Amino acid sequence: MSRLQKFGPLLGLILVLLLFSGTPGFLTPLNFKFVLTQTVIVAIASLGMTMIIASGGIDLSVGSVVAFSCVGGALAVQAEFPLPLAVLISVLCGGMFGLVNGVVIAGFNMNPFIVTLGMMGIARGAAKWAAGNQTVNFDPASPVNVAMNNSIDLPLWLPPMGVLIALLMALIIGVIVNFSVFGRHIFAIGSNEAAARLCGIRTRHVKVALYSGAGLLYGLAGLMQASRLQQGSPTVAVGLELDVIAAVVIGGASLSGGTGSVTGAIIGALIMASLRNGTQLMGWENHVQEIIIGMVIILAVGIDRIRHKSQI
Repeated sequence: MSRLQKFGPLLGLILVLLLFSGTPGFLTPLNFKFVLTQTVIVAIASLGMTMIIASGGIDLSVGSVVAFSCVGGALAVQAEFPLPLAVLISVLCGGMFGLVNGVVIAGFNMNPFIVTLGMMGIARGAAKWAAGNQTVNFDPASPVNVAMNNSIDLPLWLPPMGVLIALLMALIIGVIVNFSVFGRHIFAIGSNEAAARLCGIRTRHVKVALYSGAGLLYGLAGLMQASRLQQGSPTVAVGLELDVIAAVVIGGASLSGGTGSVTGAIIGALIMASLRNGTQLMGWENHVQEIIIGMVIILAVGIDRIRHKSQI
């Protein structure tokens, strides 16, 4: 990994912080706490996307799967299921779609872009059907809401539980990606799938496991979304896939496959959250925020292409 890939994301975060440093309220402990909370959903989803992009794939269904998992978790809480069961249902909702993605992509050797683009519509429609085209409300006192509780009554040094969950998942995925045989197989497939197959790597099995695992992470992100909203909504997370992919690419992953960094993806998610937070504090209109985010995505992909060409 080049120095640009290692230190680029951190330099990008520093630049964003400097850019908004003069904005009243931006460089305050309370606002940092809000930014960390806003990072959780993108950060958890980006962990799964990091593995997929490192393998040379892509997943455009992440936003819709998060919405379906959000609805699934909210329905479980509304039905007063025990907390562990509600969490499991939400996570498995995401894992189900991830499994289908993996089976179709690996089993039929189909393009991940096309498969996950179709799954984007399927998962969104399923979320609307499951929710009856309306929000799913549940008891605000539910323990699920503790995960993303960012109350100003909490000590400034104590982040919401969702932030700690995201850090724990980052640690687990980081160990898997960097120190396991499965992680080495991911990068091998992303670098050269044909060569990986000739080396005895069961590429189809790895892809199914990869997309399934990413789906489980999307399911967890969906639960965090339900906790943040204190309800399940089938219309949330529209365009989330752009933020997630941008976070992963900004974090040093290549859309060509073969490279990726869990730490970089988390920093990338922080950059995206900081951009949104800073522009909101400056009072910029929502359409201006979207334009800026779009420009960042194009810039990130452009840097990725330059980096890729320099390695050829």
